[in-house]
Amino acid sequence: MSLLKCDSRMVGPIQTNCYFLYREDTKECLIIDPGYEADTIERHVLKKQLKVVGILLTHGHFDHITAADEVRRRFQTKIYASGKEEELLADPQKNVSVMMGDNVSLKADVWLDDGQELELLGETMRCILTPGHTSGGMCFYFPNACMLFSGDTLFQESVGRTDFPTGSNRALMQSVRERLLVLPEAVRVFPGHGAMTTIRDEKMFNPYAG
Repeated sequence: MSLLKCDSRMVGPIQTNCYFLYREDTKECLIIDPGYEADTIERHVLKKQLKVVGILLTHGHFDHITAADEVRRRFQTKIYASGKEEELLADPQKNVSVMMGDNVSLKADVWLDDGQELELLGETMRCILTPGHTSGGMCFYFPNACMLFSGDTLFQESVGRTDFPTGSNRALMQSVRERLLVLPEAVRVFPGHGAMTTIRDEKMFNPYAG
């Protein structure tokens, strides 16, 4: 039985879901998509007495990464991201941070490959490359805990937009149908925006599933 628990806080102007995935026993924690509000993130970590052991980025858009460097500095931890997202993370035009009047350029400490498996929080995490919303978008799957962190690839009864740099509607549809909806139906999906869902519900109700 998995000991993983998940909290979330909505941060920033687009109400991005920032997740705190942690073990009940050790309090070791991964922060997923710290888009904004480093102070809010730090307060939650301190309140729950969590021990941050890493930051996961599902993709490189500004609303998922703007606070990442500051959170990395405060907790002296590492950022993990898809190797295929390196260019977008580094380019304020491509990551759309200039649209918000910012100039965010970020480099991960650990670049991840499609299908790579890591041992984090005492469990196996599988990296699933899901191009479409961005060319290097990546979902993080914890099979033992039956959890998928889908970023802006898959939402409750919807999918991510594809009109920003490196986006592709055709690639997104392929990623959703061939890489995510083939996972076990009981898997809980934690998206970048909006409510949690399940693979079962998305196969039944998502208009993009067919």
